[in-house]
Amino acid sequence: MDFQIGDPVIHWKYGFGEIVGVEERSLTNEKMVYYVVQIQDISVWVPADSNIMNRLRPPTSKRDFKKLFVILSAPGESLSDDRFERKNQLRKNLEDGKAEAVCQVIRDLTFYEQRKRLNDDDKNIMKRAWSSLCSEWGFSMSVPLAQVENELHQLLKPPVESIAS
Repeated sequence: MDFQIGDPVIHWKYGFGEIVGVEERSLTNEKMVYYVVQIQDISVWVPADSNIMNRLRPPTSKRDFKKLFVILSAPGESLSDDRFERKNQLRKNLEDGKAEAVCQVIRDLTFYEQRKRLNDDDKNIMKRAWSSLCSEWGFSMSVPLAQVENELHQLLKPPVESIAS
């Protein structure tokens, strides 16, 4: 996929950004074209090679974004209690950078947190996924960040058990 300067993009690891330049650089005596992506206060150089779609993607459309709400409001899937297995499982899920995977990780960590405390790795993964999803959601749905976070909290609330009278 060819991106243009000014295009909004989602980086597989760092989240929402914008193409601010295209540069040719030499690494190991091989010239390659890179997209310069501004993500908050950092710039990331992303090779414009055959793996570009695994690294960058356009933001999810408004219509498609609504499908993500179903993932977020669904019951969470179990995560391993072993912190190393859980960390590997979560990172593997996030590798493709797709919004669906980000939503699943947020949902599953939220579900896990209802029964166990999150460790530092869990918290870091959650923070990165949360930030990425919220910035993409705000852009795609044209809503302010505070509203996005409020709606996300509502989607992640566990269902209220009905009380028998």
